[in-house]
Amino acid sequence: MTTLVTGANGFVGRALCRRLADSGAAVRAGSRVAHAADSGVDSVVTGDLSGQTDWTSVLEGIDTVVHLAARVHVMREHSRDPLALFRQVNVVGTRQLAQQAVEAGVRRFVYVSSIKVNGEGTHEGPFSEADRPDPQDAYALSKWETEQVLRQLEAEAGIEVVVVRPPLVYGPGVKGNFFSLLRAVRIGVPLPFGRCQNQRSLVGLDNLVDLLVQCTVQPAAAGETFLVSDGEDLSTPELLRRIAAALGRPVRLLPIPPGWLRSAARLLGQDRMYDRLCESLQIDIGKARQVLGWSPVQSVDAELARTASWYLDARANGKQDEDRT
Repeated sequence: MTTLVTGANGFVGRALCRRLADSGAAVRAGSRVAHAADSGVDSVVTGDLSGQTDWTSVLEGIDTVVHLAARVHVMREHSRDPLALFRQVNVVGTRQLAQQAVEAGVRRFVYVSSIKVNGEGTHEGPFSEADRPDPQDAYALSKWETEQVLRQLEAEAGIEVVVVRPPLVYGPGVKGNFFSLLRAVRIGVPLPFGRCQNQRSLVGLDNLVDLLVQCTVQPAAAGETFLVSDGEDLSTPELLRRIAAALGRPVRLLPIPPGWLRSAARLLGQDRMYDRLCESLQIDIGKARQVLGWSPVQSVDAELARTASWYLDARANGKQDEDRT
């Protein structure tokens, strides 16, 4: 069995290819541009993800596809019509890949979606696979529309589709907001989240990769959607304390009332940033436990320790301490 991983040069893609290869699986790593793959991984250039991409040669001999490539959510969107761009890449591009996968005889298509399909936050209990989808921005809507396209193709052509919706992923090589938190804690920036009492589900890279591997091989995964997390929810202050412990640094938390933070965020046009840092987003992973017999393979503290070690090593090796979004 050969598995094609799209977006193989990304944060999750590299780790997944490495894990599959280490397990003895045959792996084809597809990326938009050429990159140096790990030993034992067949690297191919796929070009841009679009409705015109020809996947014929890439899909030759492939049994399973894990589709990570996407136009990702960005904090500072400059397009006048972001939904059109998200649809062109995430919906139309994925439809092209999946249709050609059917023609190539691919057995299973694992699609990495987003917890944002469920919504932006939880107020009356954790998200589950049974919830009515509530995508609230262009990125989330494109992910939900893509899921529906794949389910339709599954019904028409018989390809096995598995959907995984992760929350924020962290681990060695992380970028974006989590990288910014690492940097802020390391340099001792006072952070105004001391009175936040939210609960957030995250997923460490090892835990996400382990579930994706299970989704490629377990018969019970076919046709299912799974939510994934570390299985332990943290408030923002607790997350920052644990990051600080992993870095060997103190953390400076200011006891600012959340209502003040929300007002300031509104004035600055940063409502979504406030929601991500101060509101709750909890995930129930009971279905993955029950259907797949899966449990997180790493604790939050173990994943944070690996992340902190990578971050400190990168700085010691002379890499710039900047948010590389």
